[in-house]
Amino acid sequence: MSTLPGTVVAITGASSGIGAATARLLAERGATVVLGARRTDRLEELAERIRAAGGRAATCAVDVTEPAGLEQFVGLAVTEFGRLDVLVNNAGIGRIGPMAELDTASWSAMIEVNLRGVLNGIAAALPVFRRQGRGHLVTTLSTAGLRIVPDQGVYAGTKNAVRTLLEGLRQESTDGVLRTTSVSPGYVRTEFADHIEDPAARARAAENMREFGLDPEAVARAIAFAIEQPHEVEIGEITLRPTRQG
Repeated sequence: MSTLPGTVVAITGASSGIGAATARLLAERGATVVLGARRTDRLEELAERIRAAGGRAATCAVDVTEPAGLEQFVGLAVTEFGRLDVLVNNAGIGRIGPMAELDTASWSAMIEVNLRGVLNGIAAALPVFRRQGRGHLVTTLSTAGLRIVPDQGVYAGTKNAVRTLLEGLRQESTDGVLRTTSVSPGYVRTEFADHIEDPAARARAAENMREFGLDPEAVARAIAFAIEQPHEVEIGEITLRPTRQG
C-alpha cells in the first residue's frame, strides 16, 4: 500500500519527460503535486489531467536559475497545501559537443541550470524542511557522470558537482530531519536530444533513445520508491539504465 496520500511533492522540470511522468505517478499514488517549469501551458494540461483523475495539483512558472522563483514555488506548496514534504530537483539541460569547440555559452547555461538551479532549490526548500522537522530532497542526475565519454565532459561535470554537494549536504544533515536521494538515469526517451545543437551528437543521442531508451515512468517509479520509504530510511543513490546501454 502506498504511503504517499497526504504527501506534498514539488517537482521542477515537470512539463515533460521524467518530471511529468513523476508527477503523474505520484498523483496516482495519492500525493499532492506542485508542478514547476517554464512552459506553463504544458503544466496546466498536466494538472488538469491529474485533477480529472481525482488528484490534487497546482502549477507555478519556474526558472530554476532565479532564486526568487524557486522561493515562490516552494511557498506555493506551503500556502496551498500547508507543507512541503519533498522537492524533486529535476530541471536540467544538456549541451553536448567537443570541448574544443569552446562553446562557453552552453557551458555557462549548464552550470546555471544543472548546478546553480539545484542550489537554488536547496536554498528555497531547506528552511521549510527545518521548520517542519522533516523533508526529502530528490535530485535527478545522470549516468553521464558515472561513465565519462567524449562530448559530454562539461555536462557530466555539472552532474558530478551536484553529486558532490549532495553528499556534503547529507553528511551535514544526520539529525534525522533531511533525507537526500540522487537518481542517475541512463538513456531515457525524453526531449533531451532535441536541445543538442551539434547535429551529429543530436542524431546519435536520438538514435540511442529510440533504440533502447527507458520510458520516463521507469525513473518515476524509482523516485516513488525512494519517497515511499519510512522517513528513517534514506535511499541515497539510485542508478538505472537500459540493460542494453554500455
